[in-house]
Order: sequence, then structure tokens, then C-alpha cells
Amino acid sequence: MASDIKISRLHLTAMVVGSMVGAGIFALPSTFAGATGPLGALIAWLIAGTGMFMLARVFQFLAERKPDLDAGVFAYAREGYGDYPGFLSAFGYWMGSCIGNVSYWVLIKSTLGAFFPVFGDGNTVVAILVASVGIWLFHFMILRGVKQAAAINYVVTIAKVVPIIAFILILAFLFNTGMFRFNFYGGGLEGTVFEQVRATMFVTVFVFLGIEGASVYSRYAKERRDVGFATITGFLLVTTLMVLVTLLPYAIVPREEIAGMRHPSMAAMLEAAVGHWGAVFISVGLLVSVLGAYLAWSLICAEVLSAAARTRDMPSLFARENANQVPHLALWATNIVVQLIVITTYWSIDAFSLMLNLTSAMALIPFLLVAGYAMKLTTRGETYDTVRPNERSAHIAIAAVATVYTGFLVYAGGLKFIVLSAILYAPGSLLYVWARREQGRKVFDRVADMVIMALAVLGAIVGVYWIATGYIVL
Repeated sequence: MASDIKISRLHLTAMVVGSMVGAGIFALPSTFAGATGPLGALIAWLIAGTGMFMLARVFQFLAERKPDLDAGVFAYAREGYGDYPGFLSAFGYWMGSCIGNVSYWVLIKSTLGAFFPVFGDGNTVVAILVASVGIWLFHFMILRGVKQAAAINYVVTIAKVVPIIAFILILAFLFNTGMFRFNFYGGGLEGTVFEQVRATMFVTVFVFLGIEGASVYSRYAKERRDVGFATITGFLLVTTLMVLVTLLPYAIVPREEIAGMRHPSMAAMLEAAVGHWGAVFISVGLLVSVLGAYLAWSLICAEVLSAAARTRDMPSLFARENANQVPHLALWATNIVVQLIVITTYWSIDAFSLMLNLTSAMALIPFLLVAGYAMKLTTRGETYDTVRPNERSAHIAIAAVATVYTGFLVYAGGLKFIVLSAILYAPGSLLYVWARREQGRKVFDRVADMVIMALAVLGAIVGVYWIATGYIVL
């Protein structure tokens, strides 16, 4: 059923920008400097930018050619690979988004910790209590309505981009060619350029999350073509900002100094360039940015869970909406999970980095399945016999690059994050069993689905064992 609420092209674009410009961009200077120099950073952004642009194009043409598939990330996987893989895509994307929301609270408290030591690195008792209050304040605001929350996100998106642009302009004005040349090859780092680039891949996944924001909200678009426009426009705007934020610090201070900066390193970087006021300026911008991104992602989390319930791959109760057309039970489930994970950060050594990497790991399988579905659609020629058949060759190439890129990301992440993902996927599959039993259907229709489930359980067992023995340190 079509939604009565409609969001404009401008608001959809703001949803993409608001989703992507969150915690990650403020951590880029030190995260990249700890792994590589300007040369490796340029290569990494070239690979990530090309791969993610192709993925953005995939979301664009799928939105136009499959207008009946709403909440795209999950719906495409289900259409292409069946019920259980579709469920895993929905659950993985939802859980990854919940973990990403936790990273926002950790970074907010870490930012405040630079001025108020009681917050520490974002995982002290006080930090967890304040984050908990914030979680539920946002929860009850969102319950008032999707359209109102989208309008707030639009205003916040404009406000939070201003300090990022100011950061770029100031560092561009102070650009030191000699320092940039000194840092260019990443002096002091071990490993080849390829190994340096590989070490940055998970970071680029995290900062590009949100590229699919308009696709997730496709059912609210006034026109289907607005989804594609918002996706591509938002991608180009944010990618430009992220590349500049990464590269310009190399022209100000030595790489080792950037790598040692505490999160959010953008604030520490501007402080090193212009003094203490720079840290305050960026910290205020970060608080606005991250709170805006948290709002956008809270909406996306609830929408993904609700969409899965509407298509009967999650228990039906998550599809229920309140008087404001908000999937309130899905929102409750989302924020309960966020709350529980926030509490667990108390025992984490580096909570922000763990949340960043785990968010990226959970997003990879859904993205890979979307790219794979695009390959199936284009190679079979489905929808191309009557609608713009001349686009087919280009779309095959786009889907192929997106598939190779997302497959490379799975490889770059390594076995550690695959088994950590399995720890969440395996018990999460109980929701799938619940949904199938609720409908009176057989849990698994195919042997392949049972094999996938067995692999998830095996991975979870290995993951728990590795954590227990200290092989994986959280």
C-alpha cells in the first residue's frame, strides 16, 4: 500500500547527505593517517569512490526499474536470492545500523570528554547514562511522525555541513606543499601501498553508509526518479567533502602526529592548525552532525525492520504503525537493541573503532546481495525488453563493478569480522523462524538455506570461542 506521507526530492537528498555525514567524517584524519599517507589515501578513495558510485548507480536504476520493491536494500536481496538470504540482508542491515547508532553516542561522549573528563573516551558510566537519556528522547520525538523528523533532518543537514566546509577552507588556506610532500608515501609505516589501502577499506564503507538512504525511503518519494537523483547528488557532495577532509591535514602536520590524535581527530587537527577555538568550533559542529545522523539512522532502522515485516520475513508485529504512521514497535525494538549495545561499550577497549568496523561488516552482505541482484537483473535482460533497452550494456558493467567491489570489501575485512557478524546473524535467525511459524510455513524451503544457517551457527561458535580465548579483542 502506498504511504500517504510524501517526501520531496530536496528532503530525500538531505536524507542521503544527513545519513552519510555523521560520525565517520570527523574521524577520517587520524584513521587514515594511522594506515597510510596521501598516496595510499588517494588510491583508497579512488577505489572506494568508484565502487560506491557504481553501487549508488545500482540503487538508482533498480529504483527506476523495480518500483514495486520498497525499502530497497532488503527487498532486492529477497527478490534475487529467496526468503532466508533476504531475511539475513534485512537483519544484517538493521543490526548494522543499530550498531552504527551506538558509534554516534560513543563519539558524542568522546567529544565531550575532551572538555569534561567525566565522559572519558565515550564509554564511562556517566557517558553511558547520558547516552541512554538521549536514545529515548530521540525515540519519543520520532514517534511523533516521519515527515516531521525528515524536516528536522533537512535543517540539521544544512547546519552541520557548515563547520566541515569551514575546516576545509581553513586547511586549504594553510596548505604547506613541503609538508604534504614529506607525508606523501606514508613515511614510518610498514607494509606495501596495497596493504595500506586495504587497511582503510572498512573506514570507507562506514563513511559511505547512508548512500542507500533514499532507496530505503523510496515508498515516501513523490516520484520514483527522485530516489535516483537524491542518491547520486548526495553521493557526489559527500564524497568531495570526505576526500578533502582526509587529504588536507597531511599538508599541515606530520602523519605520525595526525595518527595519534584522539577522536574526533578533525577537532584536534583544527586545534593544531589555529588553536583551541578550532577544537571547540568543530566539536559543536560534530554534535549537530552526529545528532542529525542519529535521527536519520533511527528512521532508517525502524523502516527496514518494518519493511521486512510487511513482506512477511519478520514477525508481523513490527509492521504495525501508530496514528502518525510511524512503525512504533520496530522503533522500540531498534532502540532497545541500541540501548543494550551502548551498555556493552563499558567493557570495550576502543568502543568507537569496534562499532565502526562491526557496522561496516554487517553492511557488506546486504550490499553484496544488492549488487548481485543487479547482475542477475541485467544479464537476464529483465525489464529491458520494453523500457530503455539501450541502457542494458552500461548497467551490466555498472553491476559487475559494484559486485567485484563489494566482494573485495568482504575480503579486505578478513575472517575476524565475518565471525563477529555470525555471532549476530545466528541468534537473529530466530526472528525468521518466528515469522515462518506465524505464517504456518515450513522454515526452510531449500537445502541451500539450511546450509547457510549451519554456516552462520558455525561462524558464531568460532567467534565466541575466539573472544573467550583472547584471539579477538573487543
